[in-house]
Amino acid sequence: MEIWSTEIRQSVLLTVELAAISTAILLVLATPLAWWLARAKGWWTEIIASIVALPLVLPPTVLGFYLLVLLGPEGPGGWIAQLWGGRTLAFTFEGLIIGSVVYSMPFVVQPIRNAFTAMGERPLEVAATLRASPWHAFWTIAVPLARPGFLTGAVLGFAHTVGEFGLVLMIGGNIPGRTKVLSVAIFDYVEASRWREASLLAGGMVIFAFAVILTMTLIDRHSARTAS
Repeated sequence: MEIWSTEIRQSVLLTVELAAISTAILLVLATPLAWWLARAKGWWTEIIASIVALPLVLPPTVLGFYLLVLLGPEGPGGWIAQLWGGRTLAFTFEGLIIGSVVYSMPFVVQPIRNAFTAMGERPLEVAATLRASPWHAFWTIAVPLARPGFLTGAVLGFAHTVGEFGLVLMIGGNIPGRTKVLSVAIFDYVEASRWREASLLAGGMVIFAFAVILTMTLIDRHSARTAS
């Protein structure tokens, strides 16, 4: 029996595609949000930060339930899907992207916010004295100085999306080639007592997790060396 079957290849490619698209969207959304959280002084700042961080403590099934309602036929997802003749965003790849972005948002926002905060005000004050516009100073000074935070956020966002289970199962189900990602495939194989396939995918996830931890360690070490 072929281990690297079409079914497994589909799950791997689908997971990588989901993680890559979600990470790209997360970086676009998290950057201005993290910048605002790092610089805003009002009491409402931490309220917004706490809302963003909710997925860290909410059970995936709770978040998945509310997303399922929002993406379903009677929610905003259903209204959006009608624009191209669909009925719902639930149990679709697009729905998985939305859920992944919401679920992994704090893992991307927090490292970038920390990097912006650690940068301090001095570099931007110097840029202002040289008549650099805020927009120019952001892209030429703030973003390069916060690069370790961006790298950390990208790695964590990608890895967290790859490892999702409860949320993706609730809003995506188990549709081969469309929503059956790696974590769901492992669960499916175990239920079917297909231990060979389950062991292959689980072993791959362990190797991936080790690579993520090693990457994070190297980023932290490089950042510490650069700062000193």
